[in-house]
Amino acid sequence: MFYVYILRSQRYPGRHYTGFTKEISKRLLKHNYGEVKSTARYKPWKVETLISFDSQDKVISFEKYLKSHSGRAFASKHF
Repeated sequence: MFYVYILRSQRYPGRHYTGFTKEISKRLLKHNYGEVKSTARYKPWKVETLISFDSQDKVISFEKYLKSHSGRAFASKHF
């Protein structure tokens, strides 16, 4: 399975990060250990939303959508 995830910073609750992975627990550890440059400043993180897909193409497309203007509006309204 492949996952699109939305993280919320525990220290800065207004901060979110959207990404995709095949192994969510390992990816969350990388974010929380500061190994991801774009999220290191706002750690620690927790998973707010997790959506699974059976195809890597689908997960990449949905992640790109969530990072678009209309996708951010969708996510803030529904997640």
